[in-house]
Parts: sequence; C-alpha cells; structure tokens
Amino acid sequence: MNAMTRPLPAKSPDEGTPIVRVEGVAMRYASGVTALDGIDLDFPRGKLTTLLGPSGCGKTTLLKIIAGLIRPTAGSVQVEGRPVTGPGPERALVFQDFALLPWATVLRNVAFGLELRGTPKAEREAIAEKYIREVGLSGFENQYPNQLSGGMRQRAGLARALTVNSDILMMDEPFSAVDEQMRRKLQEDLLSLLQVEQKTVIFVTHSIEEAVYLSDRIVLLSRRPSRVSAIRDPGIPHDGPPDQIRRDQRYLDTVDEIWDTLKQYLQ
Repeated sequence: MNAMTRPLPAKSPDEGTPIVRVEGVAMRYASGVTALDGIDLDFPRGKLTTLLGPSGCGKTTLLKIIAGLIRPTAGSVQVEGRPVTGPGPERALVFQDFALLPWATVLRNVAFGLELRGTPKAEREAIAEKYIREVGLSGFENQYPNQLSGGMRQRAGLARALTVNSDILMMDEPFSAVDEQMRRKLQEDLLSLLQVEQKTVIFVTHSIEEAVYLSDRIVLLSRRPSRVSAIRDPGIPHDGPPDQIRRDQRYLDTVDEIWDTLKQYLQ
C-alpha cells in the first residue's frame, strides 16, 4: 500500500493544532437507532475535509453536531479549543436545498446573515456585492430565487455563507441538486474560490469522484452505527487545470480504492 492510499491518523503531526476536534461523539435516537458510535476526528485548519460513506451512515448528522444544530448523546466537539454548545459565528453552513428566502432578492439573501448581526445596510450590501461578484452572480443582484437556475441559487447560498466571514465553511451535499455539467462547474469554482478565501471546509457528499476531486482529506465512515473506517489523503495539487486533476493517476487510483472500501457496506 503506497503513501497516497494508506489509512492516515485523524491528525497528522505536521498539521498543527486542529481548528475542529471531535471526541467520542455518539448519536443515539429515542427509537433505539445509533447513527454515530464513538467518532474521533481532528479537522486541520485551512483544509477541505470530506465526510464520505454509505447512504444513511450519519454524515449529515455529524455535520449538524459540529455546526451546533443538534447535540450528541455522548462525546464533545471543540472549535478553536472551545466546546460547541450551539451555532456560532465561526461556522457557516451551506445547505443542500439552497435555503434562500423566496421573497428576498439575491442581494438581500446574500446579505441576510449580516442583517441578522445588525450590520448597517450600506456596509452589509457592499460586502454582499463583493461575494456576489466572486461567485459569478454580478448582474443578478435584484433577481429573486425563482428567477434563478439551480446552479445560480447554489452560488447565492455559497455567497451568503461567505459574507459572514466565518473561519469554517460547512457544506452539506451542496451540489447534489444540480445537473452533472453544473456540478462540475461549481466544483471548479469552489476550488478557485478557496485559493482566495483560505477557509477550513467540512464537506459532505455521496460522490466518490467529487470527494477525491475537491478534498485535501477524505474521512470514510462505515455504515450505521457509523465509525471512522479510514482517512485518505489524495495528495493531488489543486492549482492545475481541472481536467488535469481528473486525469491525474492519483485521482483515478484513489477513486478506485475508496470504491473498493465502500462497496463492502453495500453487500
């Protein structure tokens, strides 16, 4: 097994202090179902880490626990060394279903997080306009969500998350509701944007190809009750042309190896 594909510890020695630490997290529902069972993970600062596993394994549940939207039945989450007891300004969430306000324009949707924080209108709109430009929506500031394509609505959701300037960007299957062509374009745009923004990203997807294309690290979760099965480091530079990444032998090998790992949970 070569260095590219060997299982890695949850934290490599050269990654420094993790920005997010998950210790012994379990989630057991009143129905008796155990979704997560003793999850231990560190998330390195400035990296895109993907949670990948079979359907129903608890990826989104773990993301919501880190976001502070639900509380685990056991274990703890720390962000910057502080316990997570609820949502916080250092974490922003991009939803699968866009979660835009249907009665608000793109500009107001993107500025909405700042509006909730009490940021003056002129300031929040200037910040929103900056991120609208960055995600490629210039000219659509006064459009409403029902006037946008799925890809454009997801760009607006991403811009809204960026406006609040959180250190951690949490993305729950953000591209699953668009067609394959738009999905590839949004993946490419995300990588380009992260080279500028330098965020820590926790990303949930069902797509092995998407995970390998985007990720610095991939956490493989077992089927329910979910545990960490392995951690992969694709080791693929993200500063080259998109097609070059998808043709990289490391990309192809990692996709195959992850599939070999995950398909055992489908039997």
